[in-house]
Amino acid sequence: MDIKRKTLVVILVVLVCQASLAQNYQLHSVYIYSFIKYVEWPDRNSGDFVIGVYGDSPMTDHLKKMAAAKKAGDQRIVIKEIDDIQKLKGLHILFVPDAKSEEFDVISQNLDGSNTLIITESDGLGQVGSNINFVEKSGKLRFELNRSAMDKQNLKVSSELTKLAILI
Repeated sequence: MDIKRKTLVVILVVLVCQASLAQNYQLHSVYIYSFIKYVEWPDRNSGDFVIGVYGDSPMTDHLKKMAAAKKAGDQRIVIKEIDDIQKLKGLHILFVPDAKSEEFDVISQNLDGSNTLIITESDGLGQVGSNINFVEKSGKLRFELNRSAMDKQNLKVSSELTKLAILI
């Protein structure tokens, strides 16, 4: 295979992987919107419903599209891009992308008892305290739900959601 064909094959593989990742984040955003319906926050009905994305992630664009078209009950959904751990307060949901997973312990400590639903996408974070952790099982997007972490954040989960989750 000559260099031009090899280059073309590499470019095609990269494009297919990026398209697959974009579809995956679109599905993540659909799941996150569903979580809003099946999780109960103690302070839910005051102001906007705020979802934060920690760091740079393609998830932000998908969540912004969702927020433009949907509401959380009667509340407007606001998406915040967060680049500083000190600015994590006041969120209903925080999405921590894989690239920021090494900071999970500090993030978790900062949000301890804050009623924030912490959603991650890295293997093992469900076991160490993420409320919901996206995983891929048999080529399908699934999610782990850590019930003790939910209790720690004072979040109540409906039985419908627990039936769909991989319980930890």
